[in-house]
Amino acid sequence: MKLYAPWEKAFQKVATPFEHFLHAQTTTGIILMAMTIIALILANTPLADAYMHLFHTKIDFSVGSWSISHSIHHWINDGLMAIFFFIVGLEIKREVLVGELSNIKIAILPILAAVGGMLLPALIYLSINSGQEGANGWGIPMATDIAFAISALVLLGKRVSPALVTFLVALAIVDDLGAVVVIAIFYTEQIHFLPLALAGVSFLVLVSFNRFGIHAVLPYFIVGVVMWLFMLDSGVHATIAGVIAAMSIPSKPKCTPVDFTQHTRNLFEEYDAYPVTTDHMMHENQKALLQNIKDRIDAVGSPAQRLEHDLHLPVALIVIPLFALANAGISIDFSSIGNTIIQPVSLGIMAGLIFGKVLGIAGVAWLAIKLGIAKLPENSTMNQVFGVAFLGGIGFTMSIFVADLAFMGNDTLIFQAKVGILAASLFAGLFGFIWLRYIAKPAQNN
Repeated sequence: MKLYAPWEKAFQKVATPFEHFLHAQTTTGIILMAMTIIALILANTPLADAYMHLFHTKIDFSVGSWSISHSIHHWINDGLMAIFFFIVGLEIKREVLVGELSNIKIAILPILAAVGGMLLPALIYLSINSGQEGANGWGIPMATDIAFAISALVLLGKRVSPALVTFLVALAIVDDLGAVVVIAIFYTEQIHFLPLALAGVSFLVLVSFNRFGIHAVLPYFIVGVVMWLFMLDSGVHATIAGVIAAMSIPSKPKCTPVDFTQHTRNLFEEYDAYPVTTDHMMHENQKALLQNIKDRIDAVGSPAQRLEHDLHLPVALIVIPLFALANAGISIDFSSIGNTIIQPVSLGIMAGLIFGKVLGIAGVAWLAIKLGIAKLPENSTMNQVFGVAFLGGIGFTMSIFVADLAFMGNDTLIFQAKVGILAASLFAGLFGFIWLRYIAKPAQNN
């Protein structure tokens, strides 16, 4: 727990189901910021050539006549990021089944706000880049970086209500789902139907595991890797396999809470029935009972819950930092940075992430509340929703990911996109934080 000590108090009023999730996202945000700074330093020092060479180094795997060869950069973006998308899939599934998105009365506001926060940025980008070389990048400003956005909101502590944190979480989850759909449908250049069909068969195998009540993780992992390999050859971005695989992971436990309580109580009573020896050594049967209790604890939690819990920290500490290190390092010529920012791609991304996100999220939320379709988050103000809308303009991880897909092979446009993403995310994050910290008063103070 010491890892989160500096901001632990910020979670005291957050609902229990969100606590671990928010801890992990806040940790991700802090580390992501540090790795971004390191990547920018490496790309703008004499170490730049070594930095670039490292991520372009090829790594090969071969078995007999079959082989696969990609650069480290490619393995991170297509391989490790599949684990990130797997976590995204688990988060989406949890929110839909038992989270805020399971109650339509509560979910309607973040859903509508998220849709507005995706469509308006894309339209603004297209209005600036229509008919130009960078028009395909319309999906870049649609994304919100959940780690950065939640980190900023949670660090505000008691100035924001738990309901407002929940609103941003639900909004970001819907946003992630939208980004996954956009990547799968619009950023797939050529589809190879045989590998895609085999990936579909792999998914059906995963679903059958679920239906037959298999709760062991290993079978899902093996078939999931096979599905990822087929997806890699299909033309559909391989990371989508992570989201699809997450949908098949069982969300129901083997043991119900009621059965767990009764059986565990009986086991503890049996454990206590053995006399305490003088050397405080356990009886062999007591060891067996403790193992049985441990097995029941595992059984009362679902595989989806365990995987989300176990993978959050590795993703936060390894996957996302490596992605930032491999993708955020851009060599900046400060003498020409002004010219880069005013290029249509950079300008479209900045306008989309700043103005599009704010108008889309806050505007649609305000309209939905005024029409009586939705209600303002509890103990929150519209002024605070406006600040949260700015935090929605932090589009770092997913925006960079989409930029690499949209402008694949065009280093100039990728550079312009990354400059726009970094500039917009920095402005949106700082402005949103300052607005919520110093301008937007908490509801109870109004």
